Amino acid sequence: MPATHSETEKLSHAFEIKSGPVNLPLLKLLSTDVGAISAQLRQKIRQAPDFFRNAPMAIDVHSIAEAAGEIDFIALVRIMRDFGLTPVGLCGGHERHNQAAQVVGLSVLSLARHETPPPQAQPAETPKPKTPPEEMRSKIIEHPVRSGQRIYVAGGDLVVMSQVSAGAEIMADGNIHVYGTLRGRALAGVQGNLNCRIFCHDLQAELVSVGGHYKISENIDDSLRGVPVQIFLQDQSLIIKRL
Repeated sequence: MPATHSETEKLSHAFEIKSGPVNLPLLKLLSTDVGAISAQLRQKIRQAPDFFRNAPMAIDVHSIAEAAGEIDFIALVRIMRDFGLTPVGLCGGHERHNQAAQVVGLSVLSLARHETPPPQAQPAETPKPKTPPEEMRSKIIEHPVRSGQRIYVAGGDLVVMSQVSAGAEIMADGNIHVYGTLRGRALAGVQGNLNCRIFCHDLQAELVSVGGHYKISENIDDSLRGVPVQIFLQDQSLIIKRL
């Protein structure tokens, strides 16, 4: 029986397809040696198993796209799944890479930041005014961040006025401020900004990260727990310092 007008109207509001800020980790290949990739990946995951568990991840082959030899995507995808990762797509490859990836169920993703436009004469442009502070995409969360929640702020800072529970994940392109107990995972500078910092009133985190450099709970000194701290990078090392 054909759907009535009222049924069709209800169905039209069942979902929306929208773009959104999704922070997708990249497995950037520097070699086509699947055995070497497996060994290094195993070592990396052992350092922070909770961080990588069931994590969606794209495979970036941009750095080896011109290298001789094919990539064994069947073996690579199997290895990633065996380690608990969820491979979702491929970026940076040539057409033959894309076709091979699609055979094993990977999507073909764009990697815009690697695309360099051809040089051409450009007319002089009037400098654009700087973005006023009120237009920055920072976000303030006034309620507790509960277990299982994942909050990401693109292009700004994240301020949590309450606690972050175990099993929660907070991320920001900028700094992170937590005016309560920080459990769960906190990742600042997720797009690679090494000058970002994490501030919290009570550090009990499972994992903290700045610009991709991270420490897990087992590697955090007990003297830094339960006190206000700031977390920042210094000489490529993640520093946790009492405030």
